[in-house]
Amino acid sequence: MAEADVRIADPADAAEIARIQLSTWRTAYAEVLPAEVLAGLDETAAAEQWRHTIRHGPAAVFVATEGSWLVGIGAAGPAPEAESADASGAPPADAASVALVSALLVEPRWARRGHGGRLLAAVAAAMRAAGSTRGISWVPEADSASLSFFRRAGWAPDGTVRTLDAGGRIVREVRLTGGLDVELA
Repeated sequence: MAEADVRIADPADAAEIARIQLSTWRTAYAEVLPAEVLAGLDETAAAEQWRHTIRHGPAAVFVATEGSWLVGIGAAGPAPEAESADASGAPPADAASVALVSALLVEPRWARRGHGGRLLAAVAAAMRAAGSTRGISWVPEADSASLSFFRRAGWAPDGTVRTLDAGGRIVREVRLTGGLDVELA
């Protein structure tokens, strides 16, 4: 296997990050999101949003590499209060120290090579260094692969569920929470 690594994203990576994101969503969420929603995703707009995030935050963006290829992305930053609040909208006692893992994607053709674990370890270490004590992430309830991945990392559903309207189709997401002391086995 070629050398695998994780590094901080550079603005020049934005187009490839967007390609990975949309390619992964179109594969992984083909049964979750309507075809017209997936077809309507704009790679140029996504690249510009990633470029802005890489330059200005609030999330730190990382890329997983294998050899010279970018194969996955991870992004995390301070969790907005609305993301960490309970179902009634009340913030948790530790709201100021909760990190939101907003993206953790590995392109399907590069899956099962440890890239997801390396990405989660990198974003968790960055969030710990920034003062966060735990992380959260929202995952579609139908995304069994991502749910299994986070569970193997020691994260678990905290009982909070939200629904999103995705082009007329309701998508249920569960909130997972876990420690930021992620170590690779």
